[in-house]
Amino acid sequence: MSNNEQLHLVGSNQKTDARVRRTRDALGDALVALMQEKPFDAITVQDVLDRANVSRSTFYSHYSDKDDLLMSDSEEFFEAISTALSQHGDKSDRVFPVQEFFAHLADVQPFFKALVKSGKFQENMELARGHFARGIERRLAEMPRGCSIPRHLLPAIAFTQAGALLSLLTWWLDRGMRESPAEMDQLFHRMFWQGVGVDNVL
Repeated sequence: MSNNEQLHLVGSNQKTDARVRRTRDALGDALVALMQEKPFDAITVQDVLDRANVSRSTFYSHYSDKDDLLMSDSEEFFEAISTALSQHGDKSDRVFPVQEFFAHLADVQPFFKALVKSGKFQENMELARGHFARGIERRLAEMPRGCSIPRHLLPAIAFTQAGALLSLLTWWLDRGMRESPAEMDQLFHRMFWQGVGVDNVL
């Protein structure tokens, strides 16, 4: 997924964290590269170790198997993208960085196709929906425009809109990505604010 540059180190021991991050990045990048070369089922842990130049003991200190590696890498990316606007103190009325997310997927089409062929796409989408819903709920709770929405409705709205975002993504991909990521961002947020009944639609 090569999304690791978007992730930030946290914790008190920066040297240890940096070393762990480099190892996890190397393993994740190795798996991503291999998935674009052969079927996921044909990839072995040893293949990943050889590509990443990481020892078996180190691998198993982080992951239980290649599936765990794939989903852990996906989870880190979904967490990073879903909280990006909040983390950067974005002042717009966007509840999700749709443009950046769609642009990223357009840039990694070979991997995306490999993910679909691997049979792990649906599992990734379910994981994404949970992260996206939490990210949208957080944004709504912290932005002025979301203050008019009753707080008890935020979880349901966020979960529903996260599903709508993934449906919009599927529609965009099926059409061959004709519209630009910026246009899709505008479309999503127009539908979003109309859907939640907030005035002053974008």
